[in-house]
Amino acid sequence: MLLPELKQLAGGLGIKGAGQMRKSQLVEAIQAAQGGQRPAADASARTGETSPKEPEKNGSTQTSSDTAGVTEPPGAAASGDVRGRESRQQDNRDQGGKQGRDHRQRDNREQGGQDRDQGGQNRDQGGQNRDQGGQNRDQGAGSRRRRRGRNRDRRTGGQHDSEPTIAEDDVLLPVAGILDLLDNYAFVRTSGYLPGPNDVYVSMSMVRRFGLRKGDAITGQVRQPREGERREKYNPLVRLDTINGADAEVAKNRVEFNKLTPLYAADRLRLETESGQLTTRVIDIVAPIGKGQRALIVSPPKAGKTMVLQAVANAITTNNPECHLMVVLVDERPEEVTEMERTVKGEVIASTFDRPADDHTTVAELSIERAKRLVELGHDVVVLLDSITRLGRAYNLAAPASGRILSGGVDSSALYPPKRFFGAARNVEDGGSLTILATALVETGSKMDEVIFEEFKGTGNSELRLRREFADKRIFPAIDVDASGTRREELLMGKDELAITWKLRRVLAALEGQQALELLLNKLKDAKSNTEFLLQVNKTTPTASNGRRTDDGD
Repeated sequence: MLLPELKQLAGGLGIKGAGQMRKSQLVEAIQAAQGGQRPAADASARTGETSPKEPEKNGSTQTSSDTAGVTEPPGAAASGDVRGRESRQQDNRDQGGKQGRDHRQRDNREQGGQDRDQGGQNRDQGGQNRDQGGQNRDQGAGSRRRRRGRNRDRRTGGQHDSEPTIAEDDVLLPVAGILDLLDNYAFVRTSGYLPGPNDVYVSMSMVRRFGLRKGDAITGQVRQPREGERREKYNPLVRLDTINGADAEVAKNRVEFNKLTPLYAADRLRLETESGQLTTRVIDIVAPIGKGQRALIVSPPKAGKTMVLQAVANAITTNNPECHLMVVLVDERPEEVTEMERTVKGEVIASTFDRPADDHTTVAELSIERAKRLVELGHDVVVLLDSITRLGRAYNLAAPASGRILSGGVDSSALYPPKRFFGAARNVEDGGSLTILATALVETGSKMDEVIFEEFKGTGNSELRLRREFADKRIFPAIDVDASGTRREELLMGKDELAITWKLRRVLAALEGQQALELLLNKLKDAKSNTEFLLQVNKTTPTASNGRRTDDGD
């Protein structure tokens, strides 16, 4: 029923102020005037009892009951008034139909409000479900992260940064090896300088607590696995006993290698052993070596560089037993490794050509770090590397590409690690020295080898050159006497010896390479020692009037 019709009906019933009432007020006033106050109150009470928490089924049931309640007033009015019943029944039926429609519209509006409230609750509930789903996703992500962490632990042997604990009933086993310190973990290499199945894991907290460094010689103990216990891939180190032969607590105060002051070599390494060993006798004359020397042996293929290295190694172990000798063979033939191990009394560290390039770089890095740790303790260390050219090739294959390729296919980042290896040689001011003699290949027909050699050409302070044509004529040692030499050789020789050596060099420089070498070898064979040979040179060679020789360019 429209609002104008309700106002007209209210005016007919004599309701005051009907023109200012709203539609709902008009309906209530009309119901009160017609004697339908009771059903209207019941309907409003039932409407008030309906809450948004009740389901929609109850709301629809109440709507039907309200509709039935609205249709009851005509019967009640008829029973109260007998006279004029028929006329009033007709009016009440018409009025009741209108009121029923009004009540249904109002109830529908109220029910719609309830539905909207219920929909809001559903939306809130949906939001809660979404929040709950987000929490579930967060919890799921956390559980996935935890599972990934557990999987990483399983892959790495279940090791953590914390130090392992020792129980009273644990059985401890002694271990010893070289510490290999990587980015986030460390291992004790028990089978050499390469990774092995029996390596021991070292926690990073133990590394920080004792100030461990790569290349340290460690002795300690591990826990023996119990019967039925799951065996870890790498057994953790539970106790650290010594570091480089000293107590673990004392090793914390070591000086760093990079802070040591480098000096020119001043303490000479005498290589002369026997009169028949001409290789070392020639080296002592043309290119003397001192403690802390950085020497480069430049050799073409098949010129006898391996024989020269063996002779130098044996001479050092014989004349200088206080020096720690390390022979590092990179990308060499297995039979040469065996021969070197059998002929040299020092430490032989090898990675043959049938191993991957990563093994070559690992061996080289760990060996030079081991040498640095010994120098920090004040020891004299001699490293013989064969060869630095093959080491550069290995780094060119193993190192990540920098995007800058030099001539010959050499990556620019592949030359820095071999330079760092070779540049570690130095004579330390307060004691200790690191001497490196490295071989470099030339005349191989490879542009890469030429680039590598050019990078190292001016880095050494001593150079020994071998000639392929001398070796082809079976003249050994095939040393180019005029091209070989040592910078600041006056620090290694006395004044008299230096003067005689310069006199000899002037004589040899006037001859061709082969004639100079043959003359030198013949004179050395006639003399039992280099001292006797130099005395003969001093007697037979006239004294020159010129001054100090400066052919080294300095």
